[in-house]
Amino acid sequence: MGAVLFMSAALALVAAACGGPGKKAAAHGTSAATTTAPAPTTTTRHIARRGDTCPLTGTPPPNKQDLTRTALAVKVENLPQARPQWGLDHADIVYEEPVEGGITRFIAVYQCHGAPRIEPVRSARLLDVQILRPLGRLLFSYSGAIQPVVDKVDAPGTLLWDVGGYKAPGAYHVDPTRYAPHNFTTSTKALYTAAKSLGYPLDQPPLPQFSYGRTAKGAKPAAAVAIHFPLDVTTWTWDPKTRLYLRSYSDTGPGVQGDGTQISAKNVVLIWATEYATQYVEDPTGAHENDMVLNGKGPAWVVHDGAVFQGTWVRPSLAGPAVFIGPGGEHIKLDPGNTWEELLPTGTKVVLNP
Repeated sequence: MGAVLFMSAALALVAAACGGPGKKAAAHGTSAATTTAPAPTTTTRHIARRGDTCPLTGTPPPNKQDLTRTALAVKVENLPQARPQWGLDHADIVYEEPVEGGITRFIAVYQCHGAPRIEPVRSARLLDVQILRPLGRLLFSYSGAIQPVVDKVDAPGTLLWDVGGYKAPGAYHVDPTRYAPHNFTTSTKALYTAAKSLGYPLDQPPLPQFSYGRTAKGAKPAAAVAIHFPLDVTTWTWDPKTRLYLRSYSDTGPGVQGDGTQISAKNVVLIWATEYATQYVEDPTGAHENDMVLNGKGPAWVVHDGAVFQGTWVRPSLAGPAVFIGPGGEHIKLDPGNTWEELLPTGTKVVLNP
C-alpha cells in the first residue's frame, strides 16, 4: 500500500501495486534521555576516541567509525511478500509503525553501522515525520509518497534531508529476482554518496534517543513477548546464548533476512499511543493514512536481558525523545546495543510469556 514515484521508466515498474501520485517523502522517535537538546547545526568532525560511544546504541563504534556522521533513515516494507528483507540487522534503531490496512512498516536508522543492501524500500507516511523528529537533522530514504506527505517531508521545519527515489534516483535499483513493488533496493553507501552530491551536510550526528544503564527495580521475566497485530502475531523470543531477542511471525515463521541472519534486538521498546485516521487517501482502495499522538504520555514496556520493565513513556514535546518511567518513578534504562521500537495503537494486545 502507498504511493511510490520513481524518476525513470525502468524504476516506474516498481510502483505497480502502489497508490496515488506523489513526488518525494519526511520524521519523530522515542527514548529515555532525560534532557532535550536543540537540533545540531554544525559540528567538529572527529574519529572515535577511546571511551566514545555511538549516539543511537551506546556501544563503541565499529572500525573507528566517525561518530559525527549524519544519520540515515530508510523506509522498509513488512508484508509477507517483502520477506526476506535485507539490511535490518545493520540498523542502530528500527521503528515499527502501523499504517493503513492493518499492516506495519519499518524505519531503519543507520549511523554507526552501514548496510551493503537495504531491501525492499517503500513509501513514506505522515507518521514518519513525527517518529524521526527527536533525532534532529538526518537523511530520509523512501520510494515515494502521496503529495501531502512529500510536502510534509520537504517542509523546512521537518529537519529531513530528502534522498528518496525522486531526489536521488541514482541511489536505487530494481532487484531482478523479486516482483514489484517489493524489489526496490539501495545501500547506505549509495545513499550517503547521493546526499553528498545533493550538498547535504554529512557531519551532523543524531541526538541520543535512549539512556543506558541498570534499572534497579521492577523487572519481570520476559522469555517472550507476543504482539497481536491485525494481520499476524509478531513474537520476540529471548535467546540466552546470544543475549538477544529474536523476531518471528505467526504467518511466515522466523524473521530470517536475505543474508540468513534472524532479526534480533538487544532492546525491544513497546509504546502504546492513540492512532487516528487522517483526511488523506493513501491508495486506490480508499484507505486513509493514519497518524498517532506521540507527545504526552502513555503505557510503555522496555524489554531486554530476558526481563521486562513496565511503566510509562513521557514526551512533553515531539522535539525531544521520550523518557520511560517505572511505577516507582525510577527512569527505565536500556542495554547498550540496537533497539527495536514498536509503536502500537492503544488497545493493541501484547502477551507476556505466551
